[in-house]
Amino acid sequence: MTLVLTQSDFRAHIKKYLDQINDDDEVVYVARSNSRSVAILSQEKLYWMEKTLQAKEDSLDYAIARDQLIQRNVLPDDPIVESNNDYWGQFK
Repeated sequence: MTLVLTQSDFRAHIKKYLDQINDDDEVVYVARSNSRSVAILSQEKLYWMEKTLQAKEDSLDYAIARDQLIQRNVLPDDPIVESNNDYWGQFK
């Protein structure tokens, strides 16, 4: 679940929100008074996002990074493919 907070609320409860970011894989958006905002996410989530962007799309690294992002609900899960003769025929 994504959280949107004011800067003062984030500052007042920083430990609570940092724990949620790390333990629950949350993304927290902090609105600042100058009409700008920042997003705070775990280093691990950022790592997998960067790996996905840097890897070649048909590589194992890309598949692993993409799977990690699916597990973290950053990307939607792949649709289920019906297993029929046409499907298996593409691998011959």
